[in-house]
Amino acid sequence: MKALDELTFDNRFARLGDAFSTHVLPEPLDEPRLVVASNAAMALLDLDPTVAETPVFAELFSGHKLWAEAEPRAMVYSGHQFGGYTPQLGDGRGLLLGEVYNEAGEHWDLHLKGAGMTPYSRMGDGRAVLRSSIREFLASEALHALGIPSSRALCVIGSSTPVWREKQERGAMVLRLAPSHIRFGHFEYFYYTKKPEQQAELAEHVLSLHYPECKEQPEPYLATFREIVERNAEMIAKWQAYGFCHGVMNTDNMSILGITFDFGPFAFLDDFDAHFICNHSDHEGRYSFSNQVPIGQWNLSALAQALTPFISVDALKEALGLYLPLYQAHYLDLMRRRLGLTTAEDDDQKLVERLLKLMQNSGVDYTLFFRRLGDESAAMAVAKLRDDFVDLAGFDAWAELYKARVERDGNYNEKQRRERMHAVNPLYILRNYLAQNAIAAAESGDYSEVQRLHEVLSKPFEEQAGMEQYAQRPPDWGKHLEISCSS
Repeated sequence: MKALDELTFDNRFARLGDAFSTHVLPEPLDEPRLVVASNAAMALLDLDPTVAETPVFAELFSGHKLWAEAEPRAMVYSGHQFGGYTPQLGDGRGLLLGEVYNEAGEHWDLHLKGAGMTPYSRMGDGRAVLRSSIREFLASEALHALGIPSSRALCVIGSSTPVWREKQERGAMVLRLAPSHIRFGHFEYFYYTKKPEQQAELAEHVLSLHYPECKEQPEPYLATFREIVERNAEMIAKWQAYGFCHGVMNTDNMSILGITFDFGPFAFLDDFDAHFICNHSDHEGRYSFSNQVPIGQWNLSALAQALTPFISVDALKEALGLYLPLYQAHYLDLMRRRLGLTTAEDDDQKLVERLLKLMQNSGVDYTLFFRRLGDESAAMAVAKLRDDFVDLAGFDAWAELYKARVERDGNYNEKQRRERMHAVNPLYILRNYLAQNAIAAAESGDYSEVQRLHEVLSKPFEEQAGMEQYAQRPPDWGKHLEISCSS
């Protein structure tokens, strides 16, 4: 394990030059203090977890100190925001401190969010508040624990720096990790500003460093785009299967690697609602839960347009045509496993759709239903879950179909069924009210609840003694929390 001064930097993106990013130093926070750190994320950098308790840890990730090898850069990009194109965006409150590679040879961006103003801050102050930093930290690590591709979060550093949002709050920084922070919007920026040389340089950078296996293909850039399509189809299938709502699927928030990042007004479903909108600024419901699937395709189409200098339109259309079939295959596979099924039948999609409609009409808790479905035999489980439904006749009809389907599946060992289902159906998810409770405590100076919640969510499939309160349906107030982009 390494100490903080033993990290090895290789700042590959910074070497692309000033056309791609601007050198900016972070603005330090006042009286920095550690709120929470992820041992699992630190392990990605081969860091000894005990370094999180040292004063220099908080100083490095609050802008007070910097490695000599670090080259902090604010990236420039553009993007489609709620369907409309914005010609220039960029890192308005984040800095790519540098790239570190570990002993396994993996490169990780160190990206400090809330680091102060940059040339791309527009009307913003470049800061992040404690609540948004905690939410991003918890979401990054919780999604990873669920098996959903995501950026990671190393730590949150709190401070006494005042920051104004709807009210005065305290500034904070979150250090996030990803193999790359390049977005769809990077390609859009160079395409629409008509900078073909820089766009070609960016394309070669992505191909060589992040999709090297595609270089062996007859058309490397087309192979890369197909891989991006597949990764996004799989990621969004996992969002839908586990009830995750991103909230702001602008093209500048879409990773070129097909991972979840730039967390804003996200939420996990409590009661199942296909039309759920987690962002209270999304008045038209563009980024509602059910719309995430078509919006994923829309965003890939926007990226495809920016790649037309490298790939023929016909080839791009053919690759885009893979998205929905790939999504449907990944989603149905996940839902079969959530139902405890190990084989495939033609009517499985209808079985899932029928269940979700019943859950929608009855306000059934999405996570707990699937967890309890695997607690015991199919017959006993549906008998107990029946009381959660308003349409009893409809649920009884579904239950008969489900029990018959389980019998045909041929896996009768109840112990194995329970283990199999509990391995894919979490007991603990990041519900908004749990995050809010942790944030409220942290804003009062008590970080223990953030740390405890992080520990619980790091093992979402394992029943943890004494943690029953984290596996309950939310109170009524917890179902109606309004989350905005500024949070």
